Amino acid sequence: MTALRLKPASKALSIAIPLSIIAVLTATAALQAGIIGSDSTPVASVDAPQTIVIPTGTFSYREDGEYFKNGYAVDAPMRTMTMNRALTIMKYQVSGSDYNRCVTDGACAAPEPGFTVALDVRTPATGISHDDAKAYAAWLSARTGEVWTLPSDAQLAFAAGSIFPDEKLDVDTDSTNPAARWLADYERQTSRKASSNPVPQSYGTFGENEHGLSDFGGNIWEWTATCSRRVNLDANGNVTSAVSSCGIPVASGKHRAALSGFVRNPKGGGCAVGVPPDNLGFRLVKDTRWYAPLAARLRNHGWSV
Repeated sequence: MTALRLKPASKALSIAIPLSIIAVLTATAALQAGIIGSDSTPVASVDAPQTIVIPTGTFSYREDGEYFKNGYAVDAPMRTMTMNRALTIMKYQVSGSDYNRCVTDGACAAPEPGFTVALDVRTPATGISHDDAKAYAAWLSARTGEVWTLPSDAQLAFAAGSIFPDEKLDVDTDSTNPAARWLADYERQTSRKASSNPVPQSYGTFGENEHGLSDFGGNIWEWTATCSRRVNLDANGNVTSAVSSCGIPVASGKHRAALSGFVRNPKGGGCAVGVPPDNLGFRLVKDTRWYAPLAARLRNHGWSV
């Protein structure tokens, strides 16, 4: 842990203080002194959405991104990850009704025409771009006084649990025969078909997983905060280079899809890899750390916290 150690002159005592806490305390003083002003104005509050809390734990996670070894595509590595803090995430995807409140307030853009469904409190909003989802997160944060963000791909995988897709190809990993992998990937892509009924369904239609997360993996892909990336490995599997493209974030559902952040209609173009999703929607996670609201304000002012 990177820390600052303070040693009082009168005592041989060393206290480790995380730099993130130092930054928060310093910035708090700056806020109180008026060096950094408040960037919010009072607004009418809204009810916080229904959430589930997933305790800390360890899970298996296949890395996001495209991986290449010796110039040939390979499966992303599977690794064990530990969530050191409980994850608070929306039980359901953001509804059409809730999203429309943001539109009415002028903080969100209207959904893609043709994807707008009945503004029902139990029907997910679709036709939503990554930019739209971030705008909604900012609006909801301001309205609730809490901090809401898009989940990372790993957080969504943790929440999805046993129903998160594993995109490993069932082929020989011998990189000297890339044709076998290409054919396997082609067969997988052609076997992925649009849902027989792509119309967004009411909450609960696609069931709950072991954590109580509802409807993941149905006919709505969910935006994440994760950027698409290309990773090159050497012969021993060590990373030699990694290039991220945050203009093409990852959406997860029945499979991962990398799409341009402005795309609302996944079938209208902009899907970087594979079969396009049926619909694009989202759910958010809540940052429950005690200093989360202050840290969010500091980031808005250019601080790294």
